Amino acid sequence: MARGTNTIRGAKAHPESVLSRFAPEAVYLLGGGRAILLQLALPGVGHGVARHSNFASNPLGRLNGTLTYIYALSNGTDEQRAKVRGIVHAAHAPVKAAAAKDGSHPAYSARDPKLQLWVAATLYDSAVQIQRAVFPPLDEDTAEALYRDYAQLGTELGMPAHLWPATRADFAEYWARTLGQMRVDGPVRAVAHELLAAKHAPWWMRAAMPLVRLMSIGLLPEPVRAMFGFEFGARQQRGVDLVFRCARISMRILPRAIRHFPMRFYLRRLGS
Repeated sequence: MARGTNTIRGAKAHPESVLSRFAPEAVYLLGGGRAILLQLALPGVGHGVARHSNFASNPLGRLNGTLTYIYALSNGTDEQRAKVRGIVHAAHAPVKAAAAKDGSHPAYSARDPKLQLWVAATLYDSAVQIQRAVFPPLDEDTAEALYRDYAQLGTELGMPAHLWPATRADFAEYWARTLGQMRVDGPVRAVAHELLAAKHAPWWMRAAMPLVRLMSIGLLPEPVRAMFGFEFGARQQRGVDLVFRCARISMRILPRAIRHFPMRFYLRRLGS
């Protein structure tokens, strides 16, 4: 597993954070598409994205923003954390609307603490899916500390700290309850399918999309997958299993410089 914290230009960032040891591993990117689709499935998030974001037609922009945010909070310097916090708050400010009178969309705001909680929760739960599939089991103390560290992905958005469920058992209850609130209508479904088609993405991203689609759809809870209208059968499940077998081997043989390259790239790109 991760064997140390990131060092950028000689400054070690937040060595006390358990998250800083795990977040640099690029294998967690396998869960990124799942997290985004789960975010879309909560109506307040999904309609905010459908009406105010171009990330379906510009998936690279969304990817860049999300990874910069996670890496800066987990392994960046205080200056980088402050910089990315400002970027996110500015981007979220205009994303709000009252409920439509015709019922076409609910009220939403990117600054709604409950929606911020859900965004952070999808990032945590998706990381856990990869963790369990690729790495040895964590001891209880490490697992609980990692869980607590993930709260900052919500609090940095503006979510009050008390909204993050106190324990992993509490989180499991919250997760099950919120999955029952998932609703995917036509506009949100169209955004999701456009996102996974990636017709306007760079060539190298389009080349990776079969893998992205496989893992994004395959890791979804089945009821949510059905809401989006995605097909997934035994052949696709064998593909997911193969990806995880390859990931486990890669974690053993690849040097840390390669496994942590995305994090280093995004932190350097963000600057000081």
